Amino acid sequence: MDRIYLDYAAAAPLDPRVLAKMMPYLTTEYGNPSSLHFLGQQARAAVQKAREQIAHCLDVNSSDIVFTSGGTEADNLAILGYLRANYPQGGHLITTAVEHQAVLNTFHSLSEYGYEVTVLPVDAVGRICPEDVEAALRDDTVLVSVMYANNETGTIQPIKEIGEIISARDIAFHVDAVQAFGYLPVFPGKEHIDLLSVCSHKIYGPKGMGALYIRKGIKVASEAHGGPQEHNLRAGTENVAGIVGIGEAAAILETERQERYDNAAVLKKYMYKHLIAANNNFRLNGTMEHALPNILDFSIANIDSAILLIALDMQGMAVSAGSACEAGAVEPSHVLQAMGIDDAWSKGSIRISFGMGNNIEQIKAAVTAIKQTADDITSKEKICE
Repeated sequence: MDRIYLDYAAAAPLDPRVLAKMMPYLTTEYGNPSSLHFLGQQARAAVQKAREQIAHCLDVNSSDIVFTSGGTEADNLAILGYLRANYPQGGHLITTAVEHQAVLNTFHSLSEYGYEVTVLPVDAVGRICPEDVEAALRDDTVLVSVMYANNETGTIQPIKEIGEIISARDIAFHVDAVQAFGYLPVFPGKEHIDLLSVCSHKIYGPKGMGALYIRKGIKVASEAHGGPQEHNLRAGTENVAGIVGIGEAAAILETERQERYDNAAVLKKYMYKHLIAANNNFRLNGTMEHALPNILDFSIANIDSAILLIALDMQGMAVSAGSACEAGAVEPSHVLQAMGIDDAWSKGSIRISFGMGNNIEQIKAAVTAIKQTADDITSKEKICE
């Protein structure tokens, strides 16, 4: 069968151009970046080039970039590392109810170790109000973490406005930009961001790679002990091939971001118009106005999303029931719950995410398949009743 992949928010395929840049460091250029000989210095130069590529994409200094194993580690290093270095005895922390679990679970764990955590609510489309952030700030607030764009609904947060509020106080601001990085220009300096997490496999780079931006002057402490790699923050021999991969993926992204944005937006608007807008059994989760162009999350009445997902997969169509990191979860999405969507709708939520491998003919086929499959499931359930 001809398969249609509509789960790019979970993982994008490795760009062949990225793989070509990585291959030498998987084969012939095998030196350790800490070695002083020729092969070691070649590897060291490759790591530095990748650091500069990420930095250029974010419009920051290369010395402010630390490579990690992915977005989750970048989030953890930002939050835990900042607190270890500056407020090890506790303090007041603020985040939102729709964060990725890499942030939300980290904050929940900190509440057991002397930190007081405020989890701010969002509105019906999943957006945080900057005034709510300001109202929640206290004299003992030390860190605020708000994601740039949600991984389930694609809803974009008013990061610059929040950053301006926080920058007026002596409080660190962390932003998880894992989903946003591939489609929006993200500039930490202009948006008053102190710590920012990005990830490789969302931008057609290799899995197992991420990066953390740390503003100059912000102190972060490592939990791992060992060598001085990554500014003494991530001990251990660098994954040179992976680092080269994320660097090249960022460099390509910088030249192609607008094209990717425009292409995804066309596909998303078509699917919204022909699948959701005119059908009372479908409802959009989030907003079309303040959202990424590549993510469309919706619910179908009286449908279990797991059943629909499996039925579509058998037809060669890959979609997601919310966040890939939540796959197999029995509980409804915490993001949809925070938006006030009741279980009757949230249990039938589906996330479609578009990418470079998609075209309008695939989306037309997907619309037809989703409609027909949903009707078939509903009809069978009525017969069973």
